[in-house]
Amino acid sequence: MSPRVTSDLLLVGSVPAASTADALRAGAANFADLVFALPDGETGPRRAWVGYERERLVRPNPGVVVVQETESPTGIPRHAYETPVFGLGPGVTELQWDSWPRIDDAIAGYQVFSALRADGVIPSQLRFQVGLPFPSSALNGFKADFAADYPVAERAFEDLVARELRRLTASIPPADLALQWDLAYETQDLEGVLAWTCEGAWERFAGPVTRLTRLIPEDVLVGYHLCYGTFPEWPMYEARDMGLLVRMANFAIANSGRRVDWVHLAGPRYLRSEDRSFFRPLVDLEPGDARVFLGIVLPIDGVAGLRRRQATASRYLADFGVAMYCGFGRQPGADGTETMREHAHVVRTARG
Repeated sequence: MSPRVTSDLLLVGSVPAASTADALRAGAANFADLVFALPDGETGPRRAWVGYERERLVRPNPGVVVVQETESPTGIPRHAYETPVFGLGPGVTELQWDSWPRIDDAIAGYQVFSALRADGVIPSQLRFQVGLPFPSSALNGFKADFAADYPVAERAFEDLVARELRRLTASIPPADLALQWDLAYETQDLEGVLAWTCEGAWERFAGPVTRLTRLIPEDVLVGYHLCYGTFPEWPMYEARDMGLLVRMANFAIANSGRRVDWVHLAGPRYLRSEDRSFFRPLVDLEPGDARVFLGIVLPIDGVAGLRRRQATASRYLADFGVAMYCGFGRQPGADGTETMREHAHVVRTARG
């Protein structure tokens, strides 16, 4: 099979814009010649990424109790240890969710995308990109008794995802859709740095790979975004090297039950741009027809920094596109428009 994604840049998801329409307009204006798909920017309450699932999906469920509220004086968690702590209610052995608000937002976003494409604002060849959190990330609030509560929540969440993938692909033509699984808590779980989790981290990652991705129609482009999160730091945890991400990517490509069109692997902090040991595991990456995007665009050191990281990574991987370390809607910078222009300038200049 020939690759279906060949672009130079991946927009990971979040974009510094006020609304879906603003994000799509800015994405088309700045990046249309660089990308294969445009995300809707994850604006509004989705700026908090899986904080959206905590508040809009998990908290309202009648089978869930709040064991501890956030300690943040503003009510908005500032880091992973300030999120609300959830548990199952007394006697609860099963959960059920009827719908996933994030899918409602995706369907509404596609309507905006379609209108802008019909008006000629968005080029016809670009797809609409939807990012969906993997189970461990979406359900990260179950900290009170993770070993007992997470398996119950995870079963219900997978059932929800299976139903909502059908609704999503019935509402958005598969040939117009690019779906990205977003994994941040999964990587940290595998690194052993989440104090509230228990044994079984690999199965919490691998099981959903084998069960969920195969449910997505073949005409949909599918990718995996593997990083260590940015809540609140870039990254939350810096790995010794890219070995774990390579292992995860290889497993996902080989075991998803359908083709994987791209993988995004987060890079290092800027001071390790020339650390060969960090990038060396890339020699073991087996991407097949999947496009590899390395998350080596950082918001602090511009063209020179990207070129340093490109040069180091190129020792171990001959062909790859680039992306921001994570979504850049929450990155430093007061002016979202200027942030996007700078992002496009850095990638174009380094590519040239």
